[in-house]
Amino acid sequence: MARTRVRRRRGTDSGAAWISYSDMMAALLLLFVLVLCYSVYQYFLMLETKTAEIDEKAALLLQQEDQLLEQASTILEQSKEIEMKTAEISDKEQSLATSNLELQKSQALVLEQEGTLALQAEALSQKEDELEVANGLLLLRESQLSKAEEDLAASQLELEESRLELEKSSEIMALQQEALDNQQKKLDDLVGVKTRIITDLSQELSRAKLKATVDPATGDIVLESTVFFDVGKNTIKDSGKELLDTFIPVYLGVLLSPEYADYLGEIIIEGHTDTSGDYLMNLELSQDRALSVVSYCLEMPGLTDEQRDLLRTILTAKGRSFSNPIYDENGNVDMDASRRVEFKFSLKDAEMIEEIRTILDQDYGMDLPMEAPGDAAGGEG
Repeated sequence: MARTRVRRRRGTDSGAAWISYSDMMAALLLLFVLVLCYSVYQYFLMLETKTAEIDEKAALLLQQEDQLLEQASTILEQSKEIEMKTAEISDKEQSLATSNLELQKSQALVLEQEGTLALQAEALSQKEDELEVANGLLLLRESQLSKAEEDLAASQLELEESRLELEKSSEIMALQQEALDNQQKKLDDLVGVKTRIITDLSQELSRAKLKATVDPATGDIVLESTVFFDVGKNTIKDSGKELLDTFIPVYLGVLLSPEYADYLGEIIIEGHTDTSGDYLMNLELSQDRALSVVSYCLEMPGLTDEQRDLLRTILTAKGRSFSNPIYDENGNVDMDASRRVEFKFSLKDAEMIEEIRTILDQDYGMDLPMEAPGDAAGGEG
């Protein structure tokens, strides 16, 4: 009897343990599902925000194109008005020449009549009737001459008014051309800033003897993730911290210098994984790795308060999962090279400047957590 009771008690304890174990596994599964749903919700929320901002910039670009077209149309209309004014001035000049010719003829006729009057004065007694007729004719010619002089004065006044309008139109065109030249110069200066930044980054990294290649076209810098993280982890290793302690001061020293700080729109730190494992898990892993690097950058002791505040407004962490792997010469995915961290930057209004350059020849910011996230598992096989 005693042995039977002991066996029954042991069987009851074993069943309760299995029930507790199954409850614990169910709770863990529920927690994992909640975390996964929250990550997907954050991803789609961020995608919707980025899409809205891109649409706003596209609308702003279209509005600016319309303004440029309106300015070109205004200049064309003013050119046509100037041509019309020039034609009117030419007609008036011709009319003035005709009036001058008639005036000269009238003056010659007056002189001729004065000679006749002198001859008639010698024979005044004999030709009184002819003298009266001549005097009447003289009065008529004088009236015509006076009217011609009045017409000439009116023509000269109109000519002066036309000349003033032409000068005013020329001044307006000169001011508009100066404004266009200043705008073109400003755009050329902004476009040249990125080239100077890329050159300065290459020189400073070379002086610091850092093995980091700067893309000559975009300014992107790729650092191998194996230096920073173990496979499947997002905690920065000591070797990664040593590299960041050397690289970040040089990188930020160029971008945050007084020469370029006002032009800087965004600094993007991208995390990439290899192609092994689930895409969403690798997306979360790459995002966590990027956040770890961002957090480490913000906590570096060499930053001033102003630099730290500026970084909080322009520094962005972005996880890319295995959406952009690196391939070897045989066309196969290079797993080690694909696990990487990329440093990118963009200038303010860079998209608009590039579009205007194509036609003629904004900053994204997010509040980043100061605490480094914990290790993530499940990605990179």
